[in-house]
Amino acid sequence: MVSDATHNAVHTSDISRPSTSANATKGPVVCVFCGSSPGTSPVHMAAARALGVVFAAHNIKLVYGGGTVGLMGEIARTVVSLSGPNSVHGIIPEALKAFEQEGRPGTASPSDPGPVEISEKIYGRTTTVPDMHTRKQLMAKEVLEGGPGSGFVALSGGYGTIEELFEMTTWNQLGIHGRGVIMFNVEGYYDGLIQWVQTAVSAGFISPGNGGILVEALDAEEVIRQLKDYQVSEGRFKLDWTQK
Repeated sequence: MVSDATHNAVHTSDISRPSTSANATKGPVVCVFCGSSPGTSPVHMAAARALGVVFAAHNIKLVYGGGTVGLMGEIARTVVSLSGPNSVHGIIPEALKAFEQEGRPGTASPSDPGPVEISEKIYGRTTTVPDMHTRKQLMAKEVLEGGPGSGFVALSGGYGTIEELFEMTTWNQLGIHGRGVIMFNVEGYYDGLIQWVQTAVSAGFISPGNGGILVEALDAEEVIRQLKDYQVSEGRFKLDWTQK
């Protein structure tokens, strides 16, 4: 089923409207980008579980890509098991269900290629959308409408995770949003990425004032602290995104 929200175009100006005072009374909403694979080391799945436990402890609502396998499924199951179905919203394009939802062709459990009903009692609410752009726009919109401590977090993942992480980092630099963007650096997984940012700053492609947009966290509790304490970078572009 396609959410009503997907029948209308979601413009950048809709996403970038500044938070109002009403947001201060809302709880935090955190979008987590992560792999639909469990990885080759159990530390990655353990990190996803740990982050889910911390989300529940801090009454954080999870928005994620809607998958039921790999790290995606692990964090969703963990949060729902501790905070209930209303604490998780998965947003997934129709085409990606074949790879990111258990029981479909191409996933870790391909034995049943027929229709799969994703249980809200296990994974929370799921919204199906037509494309990747709508998925990312809706996830970002929920984060921006959340209360203090809302933001974007990347667990370990592949090309898609990196692309989503850097899009939100770029949007921050462009002034589209001012939420925290955090890398959960599990056992050095993102060390190379951190080095690249430092190289880009020294080479003059990222200003020193924007070198700290993307923040590292080494454990689940630090992820929450970094989101709560996040400071908008002084070098952000002061652009007007309210024009349609």
